[in-house]
Amino acid sequence: MLSNEQISSLVAFRHALHRRPELSGEEVETAKHVQEMLAPLGADEIVTDLGPWTEPDGTKLGGTGIAVSFDSGVEGPSLLFRCELDALPIDEISDIDYRSEIETKAHLCGHDGHMAILTGLAMRLATQRPQKGRVVLLYQPAEETGKGAKAVLEDERFAPFIPDFAFALHNIPGTRHGEVLLKSGNMCCASRGMRIRFEGKTSHASMPQDGVSPDDAICASISGLKALANGLNPEQALDDAFKLVTITHCHLGEPAFGVSPAVGEVWATLRTVTDAAMGDLIEKAESLVKTQAEKYGLQLNIDYDDVFHACNNAVETSDMVKEALIETGTIHHEQPEPMRFSEDFGLMGHHCPSTLFLLGSGEAQPQLHNPDFDFPDQLIATGVSIFETIIRQKLG
Repeated sequence: MLSNEQISSLVAFRHALHRRPELSGEEVETAKHVQEMLAPLGADEIVTDLGPWTEPDGTKLGGTGIAVSFDSGVEGPSLLFRCELDALPIDEISDIDYRSEIETKAHLCGHDGHMAILTGLAMRLATQRPQKGRVVLLYQPAEETGKGAKAVLEDERFAPFIPDFAFALHNIPGTRHGEVLLKSGNMCCASRGMRIRFEGKTSHASMPQDGVSPDDAICASISGLKALANGLNPEQALDDAFKLVTITHCHLGEPAFGVSPAVGEVWATLRTVTDAAMGDLIEKAESLVKTQAEKYGLQLNIDYDDVFHACNNAVETSDMVKEALIETGTIHHEQPEPMRFSEDFGLMGHHCPSTLFLLGSGEAQPQLHNPDFDFPDQLIATGVSIFETIIRQKLG
């Protein structure tokens, strides 16, 4: 159990993180602050600067991940617990005295609280190592964009830390404070951002027939993409057949009355419950926009961003979480269907059995990504207790 002094230290740590948020792939100062908290705890190994990647324009991002190992020295399973480093590009609207000091950046998803929980777990492991096996704590960059997990898992320096079992939690508004939602199988949807760019030829606005405008292709693509989806049908369950296409951005030409445009873009978020269904939706969406490009004589470019795999909770690790919840007396509920949002922790499940569970942050709590969201400090001790019990039950 954490001492009052440790809890006070973790609350102060979270508030400091909250004041100075950093966006996905830019979490340099956040990582330094985490390292300062970990330094006196005597971990057996700390590897920093994990998960770098290069954007298509050559910009280098990431490389802020941290893996921390507490080893028993006795052969046994390896358990990994993950939190996220990144904040959101949103202005915070709040009267709290530790509100964000950086415009258009804020911790409005609770990742500051998740970091505090993992750091609290490190404090406990510093005084009580597992009796067998090893515990790895992963502070992961860039969860919000779906790039962090992939970058860390592809980093060869992380290979020795690949665990036998992996766990993560996420706070969830709308659920009673401190209660847990848990589900085996499909837990969070797969999603990806599809960027569609049509290119034709400009002309004078008085002679549009002498140019090639993407306007009709854009209109047909928007209506066609939405027709591929069934996710807004109230009778459609969140199952393998679920498909949702959300148009998030559209651009046509330049703001000029004298020019018939040549270039247009449509951005759409594709969402399914399974990765297999996502593959099918991608195929249909690409076929649709290719047909429109050919019909109107346009060049077409398609690329993807914010790619998230489906998050599937293994039965074995979900049972381990459930046993810990029972021992700690944590009220928990079976989540009846997958969550619509995505989580890049799903990629960890491609490497080992893993489970993500949801920790209630209050029925009246503002929604995640709302400008007035703030992680409840009281959940820090709750999260630490659940994670620590999983470790003790499996590793002693």
